[in-house]
Amino acid sequence: MTKVKTGLDVWVEQGFSALKGLRVGAIVNPTSVDSRFRHLADLLAEARDVKLAALFGPEHGIRGEAQYMVAVGDARDRRTGVPVHSLYGSTFESLSPRQEWLQGLDALVFDIQDVGSRYYTYVYTMALAMKAAAQAGVRFFVLDRPNPLGGTAMEGNLVGEGFRSFVGLYALPTRHGMTAGELARLFNDQEGFGCDLTVIPCEGLTRAMSWDDTGLPFISPSPNMPTPDTALVYPGMCLGEGTNVSEGRGTCRPFEQFGAPWVDTDALLARLAKEALPGVAFRAVGFTPTFDKFRGESCSGAFIHVTDRSTFLSLRTGIAIFQALHDIAPGKFDWRADAYEFVEDVPAFDLLCGTDQVRRGIEAGWSLDRLMEGFAAQTARFAGHRQAYLLYA
Repeated sequence: MTKVKTGLDVWVEQGFSALKGLRVGAIVNPTSVDSRFRHLADLLAEARDVKLAALFGPEHGIRGEAQYMVAVGDARDRRTGVPVHSLYGSTFESLSPRQEWLQGLDALVFDIQDVGSRYYTYVYTMALAMKAAAQAGVRFFVLDRPNPLGGTAMEGNLVGEGFRSFVGLYALPTRHGMTAGELARLFNDQEGFGCDLTVIPCEGLTRAMSWDDTGLPFISPSPNMPTPDTALVYPGMCLGEGTNVSEGRGTCRPFEQFGAPWVDTDALLARLAKEALPGVAFRAVGFTPTFDKFRGESCSGAFIHVTDRSTFLSLRTGIAIFQALHDIAPGKFDWRADAYEFVEDVPAFDLLCGTDQVRRGIEAGWSLDRLMEGFAAQTARFAGHRQAYLLYA
């Protein structure tokens, strides 16, 4: 039996009473379902005295079929018949709702599953929509959902001012330990949006819960986030997007496995063993991606097995992996050089790290500890700052 009720399930029990008499827009994707797998768009379309007027789709679209960094166009929802506005186009401006789309709306509802890592773009879609809603005088509701990584552990540095992008729009650590609803409260205050914000908390959720503890089914929030295990390694392995190493896209275990045609797996595993990384073991693996990097090419690399969730440090592990790949394959390993998430003048790896310290340090041959120097202190400062916005014990 489900132990935790999402914000949507709470609202279903209340008959969507908070929206009675309102014209509503909803920001949704495939995770926007209740405990009976009914989609929020359908529920709002059927709700008494509620007018569903528009849907808004984040990266990957409202049905989740688009790959990462692929622009999504406007459309009309085939089930409800309402217009669908894209919040992920080909420019940074396309990430925010247009004011004309909000005209005539009384409220926007956000209900999307986040994965607890600052790279994941949905919480920035939420923040930009909050800002637009404040400008339009539209109320904003967040139906909260659990963080798959839990609410206690945090890891990483804060995004520096010169490294802000759609994978790090605000000063969050890499693993922040907050829910979307808690982040909405933080953004609204910290960024001064002035949004008329209401968060509908989960019921039965505590900070120490793992995803399995919640009793909720895990619905893939994006094409390459199939399981909670994927989310666990993602804070470290998403850094692979900033390199020429495959992060496992085009395989059935993205982010849990990584490699390239030129990787010497024996050398890689020997190097990683020297770092004595906690809570993790590596296994030699081969794979052939069906799309993305090295499509159709045989790759060698490693699979990440988390042996102890309580001690596993995803970011430290990820940085150690890409440092090792850089060192064992000089002339073959490289940093991604093309534009990334609408930014052309900052390397993708630096945008993901929120600093150029890691990349510069890897190139200079620094130790792993030195690469992450100062990160713990920044996380500690954030831990104190976030306290006022937390919703769960």
